[in-house]
Formats: sequence, C-alpha cells, structure tokens
Amino acid sequence: MANYDEIDDDSPYRVHSRREIISLLTSMMEKNQLLSLLIKGGSESVITSILEVDDDDGAMIIDAAPSAMLNDSIVSSKRINFEAIYNSIRITFAVDGASQVEYQNRPALRVALPDSLVRLQRREYFRIPTPIAKPLRCTFRITQADGSFITVVTLLNNISAGGVGITDEKKVLPTTQGTIYEDCQLELGDSTLVSVKLQVRDCKEFKMTTGKTVNRFGCQFVDIPRTVLAAIQRFITKLEREQNAKASGMM
Repeated sequence: MANYDEIDDDSPYRVHSRREIISLLTSMMEKNQLLSLLIKGGSESVITSILEVDDDDGAMIIDAAPSAMLNDSIVSSKRINFEAIYNSIRITFAVDGASQVEYQNRPALRVALPDSLVRLQRREYFRIPTPIAKPLRCTFRITQADGSFITVVTLLNNISAGGVGITDEKKVLPTTQGTIYEDCQLELGDSTLVSVKLQVRDCKEFKMTTGKTVNRFGCQFVDIPRTVLAAIQRFITKLEREQNAKASGMM
C-alpha cells in the first residue's frame, strides 16, 4: 500500500481534525503503543513511544533513540515518518524535524504534532484476488501524440481500496513507473463499470506455465472519487463473502 506521502490530502483515510489526532495520539500514549520512527527514506529506523501530548504547545515528546549517533541523525533529518499498528489499524504520519530535550530526567525528543495522519484498516490496503472462473478486465484508453486513442485491455488479478494488480498479456501497455493513465474502466462484476485514474507503481515480467511471458502491473488509484471508492469497497466485501463461503463449503 502507499506510504504516508502517497496518500492524497483529500483521501478518506487521511485525518485532518486536530481533535481526532490528539485523541488518537493520547490513546496510543496511554496504552504505551510502540511506534516505528523512520528517517532517510526508511533506511534507518528506531522503535519509540509517546511520552506526552501537549495540545497547547502543539508538540509531543517521544522516547529518544538508544544511541547518541542515531539521535543526532534524527535531529538532523528534515522529514521524520512514524508508523504503528494500533487496534489492528495501521497509523502513519510525518513531521518536519525534531529536537533533543530532557523529559523526567531522561533524554527524549520533541516533535510537532502532525497536521494530519493516515488511518488504514486491513481491508483498505489488503489486496484480494479476483475470480479466475469469471475474469474481470481493466481497460486503458490512451491518448497518442497525434491526438488519436488506443485501447489496451488487461486482466484484473487483484484489487484493494488503494489500487489493483493487472496482467497485460499482449505486453502493449508502457511499463514506465509513475505513469498516470487518466481514462481507465474497471469491471467490478455484475455489469458494474467504474472509471478510475491509475498510476503505475511497479511492473514485472512473468513467465506462464505455457512458456508465454506477460507483464504484471501494480497500479495505485489517483484522485479516486468517494462514490467510486465506496463501490470498490462493496465489491471487495462481496468477494470476501464469496471466497469465505467457498472455503467453508457453502458454495
């Protein structure tokens, strides 16, 4: 799933309410919730916890890192990311910088309260496979340099509220990471079709048992309307029910 900075400001998963943010951080503090503090793009991390949430000061105090060198790296970092799994929900947020302080006679770090945070439930970032017996398609309508259009039809492998996995059997779709396709039609079964904007996050060549090679893409939804997201979540729920029923022998 997307990291903190990849979740749009208007995403339904991003919380902007200061009251909600303070309430959640305070609850995490009271339950001694551990957080991962990440710097340098995630190449360095340390486990920490929240010691104090100060609404008036607009800041919170967290445990310092175990070494002076790591604390120096944290303080010199312009962007600091935090991640935690709290009550089966993934919480992520980021702040700009930190400073070293002393809290109750021990080293600590002070960071500003985040302007927003992302709260993702498991279903919102877990990709569920689509039915093999009834293949679904994701169709790309791509504008050419001369203004004409080409249509590329791909197979839908899996889906989440954050994006899709697709297979391009003819290897026609450009594989450049970061490419955004503005006009995509996604089949959700039962003749339901939704329009989405997709960004290519990764692409790998895959060799099938027949020896044929295909391209498999991981794509992220971009600027997805809430009504479309709601339709996708209903579809995911339907798939889960069907797959659970098959597993229990009810289908």
